[in-house]
Amino acid sequence: MIKVVIIEDEAPAAQKLKTLLSRHEEAVEVLAVLDSVEESAKWFRHFPMPDLIFMDVQLADGLSLEIFRQVSLTAPVIFTTAYDQYMLQAFRNNGIEYLLKPLDEEELRQALAKFRQFFQPRQEEGNGLEDKIRQLLQYVQPAQYKERFLVKTGQQLYYVNTADLACVYAEGKLVFAVDFAGKKHVMEDNLATLEQQLSPREFYRVSRHLMVHVKSVRRVHPWFSGRLKLDLQPAPDVDLEVSRDRVAGFKEWLGK
Repeated sequence: MIKVVIIEDEAPAAQKLKTLLSRHEEAVEVLAVLDSVEESAKWFRHFPMPDLIFMDVQLADGLSLEIFRQVSLTAPVIFTTAYDQYMLQAFRNNGIEYLLKPLDEEELRQALAKFRQFFQPRQEEGNGLEDKIRQLLQYVQPAQYKERFLVKTGQQLYYVNTADLACVYAEGKLVFAVDFAGKKHVMEDNLATLEQQLSPREFYRVSRHLMVHVKSVRRVHPWFSGRLKLDLQPAPDVDLEVSRDRVAGFKEWLGK
């Protein structure tokens, strides 16, 4: 019996996946169907880890990759998505296969065969999940993060180095970056895209509207309802709270 969790915010897509899994030659038990980052993080904090996770990338409340920052996932993941630009990030986060929608039954069968080959227990083997994921990752090109961004002011173009950015935040429909000199730059991409372009070792998305560089964090204060309040240098003119569902991941990131 393969115990699986499905993370998918589109009900028809989740039902199609369940139907395809029911046709598989081995018994598959769907433990839960989760439709958001918040719900998924809560589920994994309270229930045992499944054998396998099927995960869409874009959920209603953000990218599912945020789940890995909030909780420790030790199960392999088969990503199921309509977007191909997150492939490298997926393989860096327990991904063993990346299936594009609409799902193809034969591709799903092959993905499950890969799961059986690498992850179903064998008495003669003692390798853990970490070793098996390492074997898969050696065939995947390491993620490349942007070293600079092209920005525009009036009719002029210039670039800003990623290493000079203290934080990035959304304000209405615009996204701004503030460098360590306190200068504000208008960015072309949204926060979700920038989150994939910035190294997770240096930047953390503390809320839906704000990402911070580790060197910009001066102090962290307890705040209402289990949240945290940040002192940043320089400090943008926006709310500087760490969302309650991101507190655990933020502390882990800050302490690395």
